Amino acid sequence: MIVSFDIGGSAIKGGIARSMTDILPLARRPTPRHDFAEFVAVLREVIAEAGGKPTCLSFSIAGVVDPDTQALTCANIRCIDGRHLAADLEAELGYPVLIANDADCFAMAEAMSGAGRGHRIVFGAILGTGVGGGLVADGRLVNAAGGFAGEWGHGPIIASFAGDPPAAIPAYPCGCGQKGCVDTVGGARGIERLHKTLYGAELSSEEIIDRWLKDDTQAQRTIDVMIDLVASPLALTVNITGATIVPVGGGLSNVEPLLARLDQAVRARILRKFGRPLVVPSQCKLEPGLIGAALLGLQYAEEHHHAA
Repeated sequence: MIVSFDIGGSAIKGGIARSMTDILPLARRPTPRHDFAEFVAVLREVIAEAGGKPTCLSFSIAGVVDPDTQALTCANIRCIDGRHLAADLEAELGYPVLIANDADCFAMAEAMSGAGRGHRIVFGAILGTGVGGGLVADGRLVNAAGGFAGEWGHGPIIASFAGDPPAAIPAYPCGCGQKGCVDTVGGARGIERLHKTLYGAELSSEEIIDRWLKDDTQAQRTIDVMIDLVASPLALTVNITGATIVPVGGGLSNVEPLLARLDQAVRARILRKFGRPLVVPSQCKLEPGLIGAALLGLQYAEEHHHAA
C-alpha cells in the first residue's frame, strides 16, 4: 500500500494506492502553511485514516527540489520552503518519502492513466495561471529527483514580435527572475498581460476568451499573438524531447477551441508531421497530482520488492 499526497497552498489531499487501477482519495484537510509541526500532524492524520503500514509516502508539491542539496523551494508553503523535506519527513514519520513536482505528477498521471497511454514519450504541459510541464519516457519520470526537466515555461525565449501583422512584445519580467519567459505570456495572466499591452485594457482571461469565442476583433488579435508566442517554444520542446503526445492541463485546457488552435500551430512548426492531434486536453481531470504521486510510489514499491 502507498499513501500519496497532493500538497497545495490551501489543502492537503491524501490517497491510498494499491495498484494503478486502485487509487482511493481520502478526505481533504487544510494546509498548515507556517508551522511544520502542524504540517506533520496533518500528514499523520492522513496516514492513520489510510490504516495499515504503507510501503512509502509519495508527495506531489508545487515546488522543486535541488538535486545537489535536496533542498525544496516551495514559495506558497513557508514551513516547508528550504527544508530537506524528504529526509525531515522520513525522520518524523518513519517511512520512505518521495517528493515530486506537481507538474511532473500531472505528466506521470497522463502518461500512465490518461491521454498519453500507449506513447513512449509524453510531454505534459500546464497552461493555467502560468506555464509548466513534465516529461515521461518509457513510463518513467525524467529527472524525478528535482522537477526541473520539462519546465518549458522558463527561459528568455519569447519572440520580440508576434502575430499577423507583427506586434512588438516586451520582454516581460518573470517571477523566476528572468525576462521574456513563456510563463509571462502563455497562461491566464499572460493573456491578460498581452491584451493590456495591445489595447491598454485590463480584462480577465475569462472575459478575453469569452469575447474571442464571440469573434471580438481585439480578443481575436490577443489570442492570435498568444498562440504565435507559445507555439514555437512548445514546438521546440517537442523536437528536443521526441514527444508523440502533449496532454495539456490547467484552466486553459478546458477551452478546447484554444487547444485546437495551439495544436494546429505547433504541428505546423515541428519536424515530424502528425496526421492527428498532438496537443490534446488532459484526461485525468480529477486529482492528477494525487494519481501521479501514487504511480511514482507504486513504481518505488515494485522496484524495492524485486530488489528484496
